[in-house]
Amino acid sequence: MKGKFSVLSLALALGLAACNNGGSDSKTTSTDPHEGHDHSAQTAASTPHTQTPPPAQPEEQDPAASIPDFKFYKVKSGFGFEKSDIPSSKNTVFILFDPSCGHCQQETQALAKNYEKIKDVNLLYISMNDPGLMVNFLPSFGKELDGKSNVEVLYDRDQEFIRKFHIPKMFPANYVYGADGNLKTYWVGEKNIDDILKAFVQ
Repeated sequence: MKGKFSVLSLALALGLAACNNGGSDSKTTSTDPHEGHDHSAQTAASTPHTQTPPPAQPEEQDPAASIPDFKFYKVKSGFGFEKSDIPSSKNTVFILFDPSCGHCQQETQALAKNYEKIKDVNLLYISMNDPGLMVNFLPSFGKELDGKSNVEVLYDRDQEFIRKFHIPKMFPANYVYGADGNLKTYWVGEKNIDDILKAFVQ
């Protein structure tokens, strides 16, 4: 991972900006580190010419091209869940989410209402949040998904997702891998449910 940020600081930063209510995806989100800051009070005198530039922000990386090895933990049982536990011969979708994120809740509600269309897709919800906050996510926002054999809610205890898969700019972040384990598509933030369903099953 490039840049001087630790995994923990990235996790904290991601948590603070977890749910962007602007409704745009990462391709349209500003990457200007000064956006929202007022620098009008600075004068030439307060900014000497010898000032060193701020440290470079980490560059956005492409997601993992194929599903990497990982170990997450099932929220309900605490048992480990690894790459070898993913049922084969079907698409697998990783959804990185925050239980308190409104867009994550809305997407899950929409997916639950369309469960019959995605019943042949592995749906893996991943979060670095406290499992105590995650355990009621599906019962509250996706009752039709709760308890289904193709749906798991997984705790990323060691922040493996942002180390091995991708560091998204906002939640929810969706990553669709084919039956061969290779990345087919991904997006972050809001997306029309019809487009989501199409991406999940293609």
